[in-house]
Amino acid sequence: MYPRSVHALQADALFASALQRSDELTVSQIRRAITAALDGYGVTGCAGRVAQEFGDHPETAAARMRWARTAVATLERRSSRPRTRRIAAAA
Repeated sequence: MYPRSVHALQADALFASALQRSDELTVSQIRRAITAALDGYGVTGCAGRVAQEFGDHPETAAARMRWARTAVATLERRSSRPRTRRIAAAA
């Protein structure tokens, strides 16, 4: 097996999760779903669920994977923003 990127693993986990594309999701919900899927199915289990869906329902699986990859990219953008902290000026 070849090494995969963290983003690909997260997308597989989100794909395998119970979350729906039609839901209004928060970043924390997406992160929790990824963690739960990886804890429940493992990396290979998530990949297996993705493969099964692409074999059984390729059209809907492609749309779900686009959604999962977009959601994971959104997580990355939000976590890579520089965090600013206000420091009180000395009097």
